[in-house]
Amino acid sequence: MQGLHLTADLRGCATEQALMVDPAALRALCLAAVAKAGLTAVGELFHRFAPAAGETQTGITGVLLLAESHLAVHTWPELGGVTLDVYVCNFGQDNSACAEALMQQLISAFAPEQLSRQALQRG
Repeated sequence: MQGLHLTADLRGCATEQALMVDPAALRALCLAAVAKAGLTAVGELFHRFAPAAGETQTGITGVLLLAESHLAVHTWPELGGVTLDVYVCNFGQDNSACAEALMQQLISAFAPEQLSRQALQRG
């Protein structure tokens, strides 16, 4: 059960970028970042929500099931915010560097003005 769980709260992300509102764009980013980090996607779901009352923009929740565990991304374009969640188990090999690389790619893609990161050793 040992693993590394990384989370990040991003603020001040450009609300007009496709990653914030287009599930296909977010999916493409996530799949490419996972592969580049050396992890393996085995399942996925990307869902765009209906706009809240009085809002024109709407966010996305995207989840990739990884052979090594999971990636979850939640966007709030109306707030310029994104939350990221990367968890890898380290059964058989240490995937911590892969998790860090994945997280950094995602943070770079959203280019937030403010960032809060957390890391938790699990197990």
